[in-house]
Amino acid sequence: MRARSGASDVVLPILALLAGMISIQSGAALAKSLFPIVGATGVTALRVGFSALILLAVWRPWRRSPERGEIGAIVLYGAALGLMNLLFYLALRTIPLGIAVAIEFTGPLAVALAGSRRGLDFAWIGLAVLGLGLLLPLGETAPLDPTGTALALGAGLCWAAYIVFGQRAGRAGGGRAVSLGMTVAALVVTPVGLTEAGADLFTATTLTMGLVIAVLSSALPYSLEMFALTRLPRPAFGVLMSLEPAVAALAALAFLDERLTAVQVGAIGCIVAASAGITLANRASGKKSGKRPPERDATG
Repeated sequence: MRARSGASDVVLPILALLAGMISIQSGAALAKSLFPIVGATGVTALRVGFSALILLAVWRPWRRSPERGEIGAIVLYGAALGLMNLLFYLALRTIPLGIAVAIEFTGPLAVALAGSRRGLDFAWIGLAVLGLGLLLPLGETAPLDPTGTALALGAGLCWAAYIVFGQRAGRAGGGRAVSLGMTVAALVVTPVGLTEAGADLFTATTLTMGLVIAVLSSALPYSLEMFALTRLPRPAFGVLMSLEPAVAALAALAFLDERLTAVQVGAIGCIVAASAGITLANRASGKKSGKRPPERDATG
């Protein structure tokens, strides 16, 4: 009985984390299928708007007003979050989901590598650069759209800013900061979505799909990730999260029939390996120095 219990203590959080990643990427695939109706900006407004309403209902941040020093961090965090979602969905108009996620992953990877001085860290940088180089449209016959690639890189930059500002905003309380930040994000992206989609944003079918996308992309995976985060060792959690570009590619194949070339699959593998490697290296370094590495805040 003890052996079974010990196995379930490990297996269940891993399954929950994988289910969370599948949920997020399935939501992204469903969102892409809605582009012909309301456009990428309209889908962003629906996803972020409904996510904000869900998080506000769960955390009820109005019970304590943020202090003056917290407001600026929350606004910057929310703006980065909104722009990250907007640029990512705009990128999905012209490049495959799995590739967009892999390119966007360079944002958190850059944050993890910031300040690194060890030789092994530069090896992981080289591996990530190799993967990115294989994906970027550097040649005339490159299959990727340059605009979509640039938008995915912009989303990665916003993801890096989101992590930095999110750590500061988190001092106001994790749940409160997330709900307020998502509200700011909704205020940033909703006017853009309304401008493009107009009245089409408010049909019963569109609103229903928007709510489903918000649940798949926010409420459900955040809950599953929190369950896993409290039960898995930090290195294991970080390494598993590094699989997200691969999960995105599989979700795109299953739901959108987006097929990747062998080179693109190899490039995604390089970025996944670099993310996993730097995660393990940073955890080990943090453990030796006694510093507690920051947790991943699952709001993207």
